[in-house]
Amino acid sequence: MIKENCENYNILVKDAVLKIGTVTEIIGKNVIITVDKKKNSSDIYFDGELIKNVSVGSYIQIRKGFFTLIGKIDGEKTEKIYTNNGYCHFERKLNVSLSGYLNPLNNNKFEGGLKELPLIGNEAYIVPINILNKIYELSSKNNALTINLGKTPVEEMNVDVDIDKLFSSHIAIFGNTGSGKSNTLAKLYSSLFNNKILYGNKKFKEKCKFILFDFNGEYSHPNCIHTCKKIYKLSTLKQTGEDKINFPKNILLDLNIFSIIAEATDKTQKPFIKRALKLYKKVFSNDDPIDYLKNILKNLIPKILLLPEKDKAFLLIDYLKNIIPPGIVNEKEVEIDSDIEWWDSTRKFKHLPSDTYINNLEAVPTINPLIYKMINKVEEKSILETIIQFLYIQLVYDILQNRAVNEHIAPVINRLRSKYEDIEKVINITEEGDFWNNFNFLVIDFKHVNTEMKKILPLLISKYIYDEHKKLDQDKILNIIIDEAHNILSKESFREAESWKDYRLETFEEIIKEGRKFGVYITIASQRPSDISETIISQAHNYFIHRLINHNDLKAISTAVSYIDKTTEESIPTLPVGTCIFNGIATQMPIKIVIDKLSKDQAPHSENLYFSNIIQ
Repeated sequence: MIKENCENYNILVKDAVLKIGTVTEIIGKNVIITVDKKKNSSDIYFDGELIKNVSVGSYIQIRKGFFTLIGKIDGEKTEKIYTNNGYCHFERKLNVSLSGYLNPLNNNKFEGGLKELPLIGNEAYIVPINILNKIYELSSKNNALTINLGKTPVEEMNVDVDIDKLFSSHIAIFGNTGSGKSNTLAKLYSSLFNNKILYGNKKFKEKCKFILFDFNGEYSHPNCIHTCKKIYKLSTLKQTGEDKINFPKNILLDLNIFSIIAEATDKTQKPFIKRALKLYKKVFSNDDPIDYLKNILKNLIPKILLLPEKDKAFLLIDYLKNIIPPGIVNEKEVEIDSDIEWWDSTRKFKHLPSDTYINNLEAVPTINPLIYKMINKVEEKSILETIIQFLYIQLVYDILQNRAVNEHIAPVINRLRSKYEDIEKVINITEEGDFWNNFNFLVIDFKHVNTEMKKILPLLISKYIYDEHKKLDQDKILNIIIDEAHNILSKESFREAESWKDYRLETFEEIIKEGRKFGVYITIASQRPSDISETIISQAHNYFIHRLINHNDLKAISTAVSYIDKTTEESIPTLPVGTCIFNGIATQMPIKIVIDKLSKDQAPHSENLYFSNIIQ
């Protein structure tokens, strides 16, 4: 009995010490608390322990009977109060926004959101350490599948998060250069791969795939994030000596994939490519495809040479020059149309050696122009070059049949011709390409890839692995990680046609909107959220927001991120390096976290280069 009385006495004493004021005004979810005169010191000493008093940014509890409400102090002010005898004193007022409550029906677990509002006169208390633990408890106590992100800046409490709530979601990481954005991305995934349950787990390796697009070469050193990974260091600057990504031949022949490479428009160029690929597949399903190709050319040439339209005939001959090799006369290389000449008077070609008009090639075997002879010299080339040849053949067919307008189709072939050498420097097309090479974590380094290919390759790879993943069993997960995401998710681009930009964005928007159904998740990191499609930003489930200063970036965050409140938003431009606001489905409310800094060996190579380091 004496012990029970002592415990009750201690509770009463502690409550008396921790009580700091009462509710005096309620405006929606905002509450005004008037602080007791004796509780205005910065710290309170109780039971041998120094307790930090409430201040802007800290939490406060309001007791309503047996129900405890949790709020966050957004601001404070003092008011001058006059008494009846003319004297005045100052009262400290706290502006508190309600964040959640302790649910008495669920073991007093903290739950975000509003269930009840306080009453005027309810008492407010400093939040003790045991309740702070409940506020920052983002994972189940019995769940070992958690990672530690860092500590809270004020209370220095560990923040542990359930892996399921974080990585089975789309993640967005935003922050200016030097704010700690790259460290946060690396910390997330290094913590995942080093989790004691997942590390070395066979099912994790087989059923969970990760691919990181690294535009600046920050993550491509051996120890960054995870040591057991495949790094592709791609380059369009050199012909040899760099890595290539294996792509199966049948994937390249997929209409959607090839259209990405060609940057084809949907209405005119994509149907044309479909016809050309169909012709290619028909020819190469033959026992002797090159002989089949030669026969196609032998049938086309008479139709071209007998055309009564000069411009069209020479245009089609120019196209055939991309397929048929030049001739050799007197040990010199000559064009395949060097022995024919157009006569306007007769609207026909004349075969110069015999000075005879070409009327019917088959009926007059003595008339055998060089263009006809050189067909026998046609040889098989690389897959991409061969497909380009079939695009020319299909264009010749279409123009002869008045099925296509040259000005609409020729640009897509010219684009392919201008970039196919770069494509062959970074992609290895094989019959049975092993894209993952038995790894479940790939890093694609685009540091030495030109700007045009930096837009095409991530889209090509993402489309390929997304489509392939959808064909698999539903118990597998794919994570696509895009650092410096504004490089490929930008809604503003002057380097590409509007139709191609729309296709690029629509592809990634489809993945981020529909991918969750198939176990596909995207992590994006960017220093310019205002450049990225609003659809992509708003579809993220969890956000890590580092310091942002640009007005457009702050506006993009406030518009797209529904979880963030005004007070938290206003603190974004002043966040210290390494500190971020973590918010989303993995947490009940916005939490400031100081992300643990990785060791130099594990961290991405994103440090600033200083003069002092160079000259010493």
